[in-house]
Amino acid sequence: MRQLRCLSIFIVLLFSSHVNADVYKRTGSDGRVYYTDTPKKGLGYKRIIRTTPANYASAFKYLSKNKKKYTPIIAEAAAKYQVDEKLLHAMIQTESAYDKNAISSAGAVGLMQLMPATAKRYGVSDRKNAKQNIDGGTHYIKDLFKMFNSNLKLVVASYNAGEGAVKKYNNAIPPYPETRDYVRKVLRLYRKL
Repeated sequence: MRQLRCLSIFIVLLFSSHVNADVYKRTGSDGRVYYTDTPKKGLGYKRIIRTTPANYASAFKYLSKNKKKYTPIIAEAAAKYQVDEKLLHAMIQTESAYDKNAISSAGAVGLMQLMPATAKRYGVSDRKNAKQNIDGGTHYIKDLFKMFNSNLKLVVASYNAGEGAVKKYNNAIPPYPETRDYVRKVLRLYRKL
């Protein structure tokens, strides 16, 4: 009987817990717009999306469906360029939440959020084409691993901020809040997969 009561309490707590995935936005002094789900105090973030259990469940369902849809393409690119498939999933989830039509305020497009110059460098003519986007982004990641001697944190940071920014700070993660948050999120997801 005691085990049943403990199980009942656990189930109530499990289903009554609140999931916080609100989205916050701020504009930096340089005019760049930053989005996060973990705002830092004192930086002027304002909540723009409040997540409720109902819309969180809907978003999770969408994410799972699209993840499954793109997994064969991701696996193919991972094998072709010898990049860990789990890393690609972590980066795509962070970059676009598996939305092939995602467009950032900076002009990055697609699942792996390729900028025009990166897309051109890797032969991507249609950044919204999932296969091209994933192939180009994965090829870029392979090159970043070579450039930064397989240092995972620097690869992830340079994917977000650009390899020039990482080199500018003597091969260290640049002190940009967006990039530091991005590295933390990608590595946290990567470890969970």
